[in-house]
Amino acid sequence: MHLRVLNVGCFGGGTGLPSLLGGLKSNPWVHADAVVTMFDSGGSSGVLRDELGVLPPGDILKCALALSRKPREARRVLLARLPTLEHARLGGHTGGNLLLSMMQRYSGDFLDAIDGLRALLGCRGRVWPVSVQQASVCAQYGDGSMTRGEVEVDAGQSSGRFVERTWLEPPVSIHPAVASAIAKFDAVIIGPGSFYTSLMPIFLVRGVSEALQKMPGPIILVANLLTEGRGMLGFTAADAVSRIEDAIQRPIDVVVTNEVWPSAAVLARYAMEHKEPLLTGSLPDHCEPVGGAFWSGEIARHDRLRLAYAIWSVLSRRLLTS
Repeated sequence: MHLRVLNVGCFGGGTGLPSLLGGLKSNPWVHADAVVTMFDSGGSSGVLRDELGVLPPGDILKCALALSRKPREARRVLLARLPTLEHARLGGHTGGNLLLSMMQRYSGDFLDAIDGLRALLGCRGRVWPVSVQQASVCAQYGDGSMTRGEVEVDAGQSSGRFVERTWLEPPVSIHPAVASAIAKFDAVIIGPGSFYTSLMPIFLVRGVSEALQKMPGPIILVANLLTEGRGMLGFTAADAVSRIEDAIQRPIDVVVTNEVWPSAAVLARYAMEHKEPLLTGSLPDHCEPVGGAFWSGEIARHDRLRLAYAIWSVLSRRLLTS
C-alpha cells in the first residue's frame, strides 16, 4: 500500500460535524475540510443574523474550534457567553460569534473573515460556508402545512408532522471557491447531524450537486444514532440515503451505522422525547454498510476516535492502492 495524505470534505453542521472533525484531525494521513450549512435561524447565530445582517457564525465557529491547534483553550475563551446585563445587544452571545460577525462586518467578505479566524486559531483544515447568500430552510409536511426557519422546521417535525419536502427561500448558489474545493476532494463525508436542518439544506444549494458529481471519490454517510422526533418514526439510514441521493443526483457509496446500543434505561429516556434508534433499513445494492459500536456513554454522541478509525478504514481500502 502506498500511503498519501487524503483530502476529505466533511459536510454538515450543528454538534455532529465538529465531533467528526476533531477525530479526523488526529490522523496525519487525513486533511479534513468542513463544508458547513449557513441557514441557522436559532440561538445566538439567529439573533446576530437578524440584528447585524451577517451570516450565522455559530456552526462555522464550532468547526474552526474543532480544527484548531489548541481546541480546549480556544473553546474556553470563544464559547464563553457575555453576561446579559453587560450590554443589551451583546449579552448572551458567545465571544467567538461576536468576533466572527465583526470580522465579517468590517472585512466585507465572509471567506476573508473565516480565513482570519482560521489563522488566529491555527486550524489544520479549512472551513467553507456552502453559500454566502442569505436564505432560510423551509419545509412542507405530509398534511400540506408549511413552515420557514430552522427552529420552526425542527419543531414541526418533532411535534409529529412528517417532512414531505424541503427547500431554501430565496434560492441561493454555492460560492465558486467552495465548488472548486469540493471538486478536488478525494472523498466526501456527510453527517452526523440534524437531518432536515443541518444536512439536507447543504444539498439544496444550487451548484452543490454539480460539484459533487465532479468529485471522483466515494461519498460516505455517517448515519445518526437516533431519529429526531415523532415526525421521523420509522425513519432509517436507507431513507436518509434515498433523500440525499435524490438531492445530489449521484450514489451514496458507504453508510456508517451504529449496531450496539446503550442500556434500556438510556434508550427509555430518549423514548420520552420520541427518539428511537436509527436502524439501517434496506440499503440499495450499490451502498456498502459499515456497522460498529459508535455510541459513547449515556449521551447520544458518536465516539469520535471509533468513528475516525472507521472512516479511515473505508478511505484507505477504497483510495489507497497496493
